[in-house]
Amino acid sequence: MVTEVINTERQPEAGTRQGAKLLREGALVAFPTETVYGLGANGLDEAAVRSIFAAKGRPSDNPLILHVSRKSDVQPLWDTVPRRARQLMDAFWPGPLTLICRRSAIVPDAVTGGLDTVAVRMPANRTAHMLIQKAGVPVAAPSANLSGRPSPTTAAHVLEDMDGRIPLILDGGPCRYGVESTVLSLCGAPTILRPGAITLEMLSAVVGEVQVAKSILAPLGQGETAASPGMKYKHYAPKAEVVVITGETQKIAKKVCEMYNLAEMQGKNVEIAATIQTKGFYKGKKCVILGDRNHPETLCATLFSSLRNIDERADLILAEGIPTDHAGLAYMNRLLRAAGFQLIEA
Repeated sequence: MVTEVINTERQPEAGTRQGAKLLREGALVAFPTETVYGLGANGLDEAAVRSIFAAKGRPSDNPLILHVSRKSDVQPLWDTVPRRARQLMDAFWPGPLTLICRRSAIVPDAVTGGLDTVAVRMPANRTAHMLIQKAGVPVAAPSANLSGRPSPTTAAHVLEDMDGRIPLILDGGPCRYGVESTVLSLCGAPTILRPGAITLEMLSAVVGEVQVAKSILAPLGQGETAASPGMKYKHYAPKAEVVVITGETQKIAKKVCEMYNLAEMQGKNVEIAATIQTKGFYKGKKCVILGDRNHPETLCATLFSSLRNIDERADLILAEGIPTDHAGLAYMNRLLRAAGFQLIEA
């Protein structure tokens, strides 16, 4: 299969028209969103949805998100639309928030991983919105990468993983947020299953108390089912080994330097994923500055692209941990899963 890439910043109408036609025909299309690039299929076509799992090498019990272009599109997908869902849609849609409610009978089992719930969101990205609207169906879409790899935030990342596997990639430029949407379950008490740009604090301001699933900063327990994408033990991972070092900032830097020196003595290619605040500690060492630890959204925006870039040079990545308030929760969720929860306290 030849994979075509169409730049939708230059050809928005032609690209989304062709993508919508492919979706209606049961084919796969990669497209940009404000979070990461998605790998889309007609979400009401069981066979098309199953082809997503084949292209990604994704386990079939890992549920998908349905993407819609209008708030009213949720009505046939959910059994009922709760009041809290309406409040949250009014506050954050279109945008990086996914809501989980009880599914209706028209949603294929392949989308839900066999669960009785389904996740839905309305992306804000212009290309995504045009594509879904033209297709006229909800679009099931996980991130457009090989399963387990860092999520793609540019069309080049998608091509790296999906060349020859899918017919079309819509190139809408770099993604704004760089990490996947916040996933909030509304089945019972509102509970964050995956953190993202819409934070706990933002959600609480709209609907009151919001809980956080224990699995956000820890692996799923034995026999537990993934109720949301991104809950598997190891996810978003480069080929290189990733180790996360947490603690007080200066102690982190000292521990990273010790581990770096030891790994080099062992003949490993090591690189540090650092922040603006700590770069001065690593003079003479290979390191990449991901962003500002006081503004974790800057770290989220570069995490996946940095992991992919470092992966080309290193076989060990030493990554600094940060506090988990506000957007720090999303950053640490992705980083710990990329590391397979290899965590060292400085």
